[in-house]
Amino acid sequence: MNFLTIGHRGVMGVEPENTLRSFVAAERAGLDVIELDLHLSKDGALVIMHDAEVDRTTDGAGPISEKTLAELRALDAGRGERVPVFEEVLDAVKAPLQAEIKDVAAARALADVMRRRDLAGRVEVSSFHDAALAEVARLVPGVRTALIAGRYGTDVVERAADAGATTVCLNIRRLTLEVVEHARKAELRVIGWVVNTQEHLRLVRALELDGATTDYPEIKRTGRFTA
Repeated sequence: MNFLTIGHRGVMGVEPENTLRSFVAAERAGLDVIELDLHLSKDGALVIMHDAEVDRTTDGAGPISEKTLAELRALDAGRGERVPVFEEVLDAVKAPLQAEIKDVAAARALADVMRRRDLAGRVEVSSFHDAALAEVARLVPGVRTALIAGRYGTDVVERAADAGATTVCLNIRRLTLEVVEHARKAELRVIGWVVNTQEHLRLVRALELDGATTDYPEIKRTGRFTA
């Protein structure tokens, strides 16, 4: 399998994260997969934002879950960008997507879109939450899922297997050869995040990972030549 470069929230190192502008830039830069984050608005829209609150990435304040889509649309998400909904991203770019869900409710909303638009082949679903992955796997036959972990040991492999995941996305700062070898024995793909430096890219290559999640499009170019 080819080494994958995954655009973290688009290319958040150079564009406002989780915006259409960022996703389009990631695709133009040739990144293989675009990663994004999903939350539900007060009225059930599947909106793209990392945090549960709008404070950090917009000019607004408060939880996403307490705002309607119209209220979220009124916010500036950076450089005049608006908070997008998932369906807009599907139409704005053609690249494969890795969609991170935060809970079971978002899993069910995403599953509905995936079934309607036949997205099992294009969208891999990721989450820190085992139950959310298990739920989307139950609702979308053939979906590919990835378990994300920031603090972990070799037990992350058993967790992924129990949730039916085929990939683990692991914090590069904590990744060890022992964990990688354990994942390989379980036939799991291993993705490292967030890979923004040559040092981390060399580690990714040395551990023979399947890919890297990055904030910067330059990693795509330099990754071809780094041993």
